[in-house]
Amino acid sequence: MTYPMEKGLRERAARVIPGGMYGHQAVGALPEGYPQFFARAEGAWLWDADGNLLLDLMCAYGPQLFGYGNAKIDRAYVDQMATGDAMTGPSPLMVDLAEKMVSTIRHADWAMFCKNGSDATTMALMTARAHTGKNGVVRARGAYHGSQPWANPRPRGIAPGDKAEQHFCDYNDVASLEAAVATAGKNLAAIFAAPYRHDVFVDQTQPDAAYARRARELADETGALLIVDDVRAGFRMARDCSWSLVGVQPDLSCWGKAIANGHPISALVGADKARGAAETIYATGSFWFAAAAMAASLATLEQIHSTDYLERIILMGERLRSGFDKHARRHGFTLRQTGPAQMPLILFENDADMRLGYHWCSRMVAHGVYVHPWHNMFLSAAMTDENIDFALAAAEESFRELEQAAPTLGPNTRYPGPKRG
Repeated sequence: MTYPMEKGLRERAARVIPGGMYGHQAVGALPEGYPQFFARAEGAWLWDADGNLLLDLMCAYGPQLFGYGNAKIDRAYVDQMATGDAMTGPSPLMVDLAEKMVSTIRHADWAMFCKNGSDATTMALMTARAHTGKNGVVRARGAYHGSQPWANPRPRGIAPGDKAEQHFCDYNDVASLEAAVATAGKNLAAIFAAPYRHDVFVDQTQPDAAYARRARELADETGALLIVDDVRAGFRMARDCSWSLVGVQPDLSCWGKAIANGHPISALVGADKARGAAETIYATGSFWFAAAAMAASLATLEQIHSTDYLERIILMGERLRSGFDKHARRHGFTLRQTGPAQMPLILFENDADMRLGYHWCSRMVAHGVYVHPWHNMFLSAAMTDENIDFALAAAEESFRELEQAAPTLGPNTRYPGPKRG
């Protein structure tokens, strides 16, 4: 692939954007050859700024559930734009959408809307603190709950007080969870939970039912609220809160990414016990009540209920996982493929600095498939069996090229994560 347009854009961006790019979509820590800028997207495909075509296994880091440019969802958005979007007050669609979320998510009796996952998780924390009159938070080490200062994973620009009264446990470790709750003592407001362990750089882990049940019991025993952060996994694991799969209902859950198929909206939903507290917090934004994204979310929820999208992306994910494993073994490599098949993470055994993973991913991009070396990926309902065939063919060629290059690969100087044995 060639990138003359990309090169010029990066040079221009470096002059007017700090670092040239920031946030989780920056490619500075990814392998060489990853495009930063994209000009077009349709279905399961991306075109970078130079016109190179890529099958996208990141789905915009999760928002694309039914594919880029889904006709029904985008038509709902465009039609509402023609009627009214950000107005002095919300459209009636806000009530429609709240009713739909409540009827969809079993534990929910009410809904509030915002724009980003970080908005939703912060509103959840505020609601829990308002409900309990306490401040302490228990959450798992390495779990990501947004970029607001209380949850931001990086230290720069964050004051110690921003992260005060947080107590950490290990995901799926009941004893560790109990110890963190005990440390919080009488000041516990909330237990935060990821739907499954989807930390970057490390193997993913499905939630253990005993851990989830104990989190529910501890919240009830202490009066704290149990919060499931379903921003990343919402509607990709279940047509309900993801922890419904292990038989546990939270008090609050946070939603975003896929709930409007890429249009900007997120949500906090909750049980009646937290309604009074939610009424007392102050949470708002200039664009939070805009109607077009709500119309898109209603159209997305209609497809969630009326199609077999979930079953299809699971089957495609399982086929992709099996094929990747077969091709890797043929060329002498062992993969660690973890997480739900429809939200896969792929790491290589015996690859402490990820030199193998980085080279393989760079070759996949060269062969037209966008994969990520250390973040979970996503499948969308726009993908087809032919797309999976394309990805597997690219994988076979990429493993073959990796086998040839492996003896000469030098240390990986771009990998930002922890060293693993």
